[in-house]
Amino acid sequence: MTRFDFISTAPSPERALLVGVEMRGAAWPVERSLDELERLADTAGAVCVARVTQRLERPYPKTFIGSGKVEEICGLVKRLDIDVVIFDDDLTPSQQTNLERAIGEPVKIIDRTALILDIFGLHAQTREGRLQVQLAQLQYLLPRLRGMWSHLAKEQTRGGIGSRFGQGESQLEVDRRLIRNRIATVRRELETVDRRRRVQSKERVSSPAFRVALVGYTNAGKSSLLNRLTGSNVLAQDKLFATLDPTTRSYRLPGGRQLTLTDTVGFIQKLPHGLVDAFKSTLTEAREADLILKVADASDENLMRQLDAVDAVLEEIGSGQTPAVVVLNKMDCVDAFGRADLRRIFPAAVCVSALTGEGVDALVSRIAEEAAATDRMLDLTIPYSEGSALKLVHDFGQVMVEEFEARAVHIVAKVPARIAGRLMAYADDSTAA
Repeated sequence: MTRFDFISTAPSPERALLVGVEMRGAAWPVERSLDELERLADTAGAVCVARVTQRLERPYPKTFIGSGKVEEICGLVKRLDIDVVIFDDDLTPSQQTNLERAIGEPVKIIDRTALILDIFGLHAQTREGRLQVQLAQLQYLLPRLRGMWSHLAKEQTRGGIGSRFGQGESQLEVDRRLIRNRIATVRRELETVDRRRRVQSKERVSSPAFRVALVGYTNAGKSSLLNRLTGSNVLAQDKLFATLDPTTRSYRLPGGRQLTLTDTVGFIQKLPHGLVDAFKSTLTEAREADLILKVADASDENLMRQLDAVDAVLEEIGSGQTPAVVVLNKMDCVDAFGRADLRRIFPAAVCVSALTGEGVDALVSRIAEEAAATDRMLDLTIPYSEGSALKLVHDFGQVMVEEFEARAVHIVAKVPARIAGRLMAYADDSTAA
């Protein structure tokens, strides 16, 4: 039997060089931040072969890093056959252009924002998600068009016949106008999608169901926890930003109470403001929730920094005051000493493992307690003709007393705050007050 050797036609992964700068007052040590950048690069399909770091008081205006580091990078690019140089911080358009000139083609120079946008582009599945990513990408690209037509600009500076038409500038302006027009179009499409989402959100607001949003650092296991709680099959991968589009599932607590659970896009340190702005309609799910579950990876050594990054984004979107419960996930990866430390540091947190199911019952009980904390005790007299109100109380309330009178039903019930307003017309004066 003849053996054939097949030649792989799959493209080889790009070889990446990571560049980090340590500045005074940085929230994360540079090596920890580069570890995360390497995971981002791996998610995008690149292989990290080297790192370069520098300690600075402030970035250099021209090239972000010093001229000596630029020369060091040039040498590494040649020796290690680097395809892309990734900076852990945002570069200005002029810094990126100067670095591209210094390092030379065909090596690409990108920053953290460009890398995250590339990953978002890979993972966006819904129309809204793709529009949001496209908007952020266009906004990122617009100020970086300068220099793409430098070959025409050089012709322009030579002077003489034909140089007064401004070829380079004309082409640059054409491209800028096209991108601005596309940005306007995408925004209009997003507004249409957002109006539809607001209609759906209003329906959820009017629903008696208690709303719970799962937020947290990317790859903390939010999707896995949603699957464990609801029996869903939402995509859950050991990659950063595996989930971009919000997913909502209904869930009924053991006592019969109905609620909704929403899995949201993961957060990350140094999350570009443009991305937060582009994904605001998606993050509305977190902003309008009755309870936020801050899901964190208990086994990650950067746990505290990740929670700080999550809190910063929640404040930015206006959810800083929403009731929240810290959920420490992946406890199956934590030893006995680590568990003791976590319980000491986070005494109010719920420790779970979405993989094994450990602590899930305790989490469900905690959600039920949080939901019940907002309930109101009402003393109601509901006419028999108001069958819908009676059904509302029986379906979503806990009836303590029910007496059938001549023309109405007298009910004392504990009901969710979300529907209490609808029943106040049947409450006696003391309850209403």
